[in-house]
Amino acid sequence: MSDVHLLGPARIRELAEEIGVRPTKTLGQNFVHDAGTVRKIVRAAHVSAGEAVVEVGPGLGSLTLGLLEAGADVVAVEIDPVLAARLPQTVAELAPAVADRLTVVGADALEVTELPGPPPTALVANLPYNVAVPVLLTFLERFPSLQHVLVMVQAEVADRLAAPPGGRIYGVPSVKAQWYGTARRAATIGRNVFWPVPNVDSALVEIVCGPPPRTTASREQVFAVVDAAFAQRRKTLRAALGVFAGSPAAAQDALETAGVDPSARGEALTVVEFARIAEALADA
Repeated sequence: MSDVHLLGPARIRELAEEIGVRPTKTLGQNFVHDAGTVRKIVRAAHVSAGEAVVEVGPGLGSLTLGLLEAGADVVAVEIDPVLAARLPQTVAELAPAVADRLTVVGADALEVTELPGPPPTALVANLPYNVAVPVLLTFLERFPSLQHVLVMVQAEVADRLAAPPGGRIYGVPSVKAQWYGTARRAATIGRNVFWPVPNVDSALVEIVCGPPPRTTASREQVFAVVDAAFAQRRKTLRAALGVFAGSPAAAQDALETAGVDPSARGEALTVVEFARIAEALADA
């Protein structure tokens, strides 16, 4: 939409100075100031016109404006009250024709349990790096209407989320992401498109959401097994799940019932195998 003006470096700084905002490490704030990068993110998110999109941590509004330019209806969740109050004004100034398609929720994303408007089908966000994984998993859990996700996170976190079984970086985030869909690292984002410039590399992670594994175990039961298995990731599953199961012998019985080698380690298992273990433990 030609009537939407995206934020550039000068305007970003002017806005921040105007409202007295200094990006803080506490809130993980790094604002994207490059319009080309914003449009790259929106394209990678495959947002369609009229789609209900939730954005977490909109900051000064760079990505928000890009999503509105693509025709989305955006609900933006912002923890910083100053930024939350300013965002509607920024959109009214730079995208007046579509300003009515933005709703701002001033809240901590980890405490949000419902959103205004129709259920969101997409989550697109430059997530605060210090809480990226908890926020991502929380929204996937609480908003089952989500069909696809594209989030910018620290590159190292992106690799963990998208890691397949068997590797050194495969862990709790990798398995839990599998519960909700298929994750992949979609793109790398350079440091120089942010203000302030972060001291870590960034990447986009795409999750195509799908049904969870077919299992009689609940998500909570499966995730508890995952957490226990990786709490002592160097140990065999028999040893790592010993306390959780009640004893190493009970863990071995459950693992054998699930068809999983008791001498294997958590990093070798898929979410489906963890679900089988959770079923066996629940039935024991």
